Amino acid sequence: MSDPLLPSANPPAWLGVMGGGQLGRMFAHAAQTMGYKVAVLEPAQDCPAGQVAERLITAGYSDAAGLAELAGQCRAVTTEFENVPADSMAWLGERSFVAPSASCVSIAQDRIAEKRFFVECAPSSGVMPAPHKTIASHADIDAIGDELLPGILKTVRMGYDGKGQVRVRSREDVRAAFDQMGGVTCLLEKMLPLAYEVSVLTARGADGASVVYPIAENVHREGILFTTTVPGPNVSAACAQQAQDAARAIVAELGYVGVLCIEFFVLQDGSLVVNEMAPRPHNSGHYTIDACVTSQFAQQVRAMARLPLGDVRQHSPAVMLNILGDVWFDGDSDSVREPAWDQVLALPGANLHLYGKDDPRRGRKMGHVTFVAPALAQAQDSLRQACLILGIPE
Repeated sequence: MSDPLLPSANPPAWLGVMGGGQLGRMFAHAAQTMGYKVAVLEPAQDCPAGQVAERLITAGYSDAAGLAELAGQCRAVTTEFENVPADSMAWLGERSFVAPSASCVSIAQDRIAEKRFFVECAPSSGVMPAPHKTIASHADIDAIGDELLPGILKTVRMGYDGKGQVRVRSREDVRAAFDQMGGVTCLLEKMLPLAYEVSVLTARGADGASVVYPIAENVHREGILFTTTVPGPNVSAACAQQAQDAARAIVAELGYVGVLCIEFFVLQDGSLVVNEMAPRPHNSGHYTIDACVTSQFAQQVRAMARLPLGDVRQHSPAVMLNILGDVWFDGDSDSVREPAWDQVLALPGANLHLYGKDDPRRGRKMGHVTFVAPALAQAQDSLRQACLILGIPE
């Protein structure tokens, strides 16, 4: 392991980010607080991370000149989303310290590779993914076993926030969905008797040290995260321990460096099933900014700079509410108006985070609000009041 990249005033120490979205923006805030300067590579000129970074390299993620600029500026580089080309990460890894590595990113951005990894990792993690089958042709559809239906058909690549997913009950449904997706390779997963979903945020350093944050219980609406509650009101101590142990095993098996989020299903019989992983900070980990000693973004800075990992203690119960562009509209109206942020901020324990996006659209992530309180019930009460103020159905 090379020496740590310490913050430096003169000459400044630079960290690089592939991607200009809100995760990159919050990473930049954390890095700057710790004394680093941040360079962002992103094709869009007006982007959330570019608004706050010291340098924006406006280039595609595979652009040779842009990548050379980033590598020349930064001794360490990370990514803020999993669909950045793995080849680009590998190229950067030959010139800078890259965390997570290209090999880890390539597994997480391909559902088939991800499921294969989870199966191979099961002897050490103790958890398996849902039963599944690769669907690459109509012959594969004809060969689907009855035990896999009903299920969910998912594109192998580029799926997020419920996109590229269709619920199917029969082979005819699979065939129709497969054709509608253009015949791209898909993965069919068996639908399981789900009780609730949890995510485990973990971080691992280049020295092999790892930490695991408290278990987050998540609620999704139409495939998009709605709320995250920590501690999870339904999560038993045994379930939390099993999920944390599984996360430690998975991150070690990957040889991962950085923050990794792993999503699990808790079934009605209490058993745990691993769903997917994100090789970056995660929407469900935003509560750590206001409720933990070390936020997930500060943790990513520490890991990529090869500094000691931070304390993951949660000092306050928290509920995080995702803010979508829908709250800028009244009902079905097309007219845009600013939400009543003054009323939201009047609620006990409210912490507002907006992402610098000036084009509210329905379903677009615009920000989040985290409510912290001495007791979880108080944070949940503030959440309910915020939903009423913003016109969000509970």
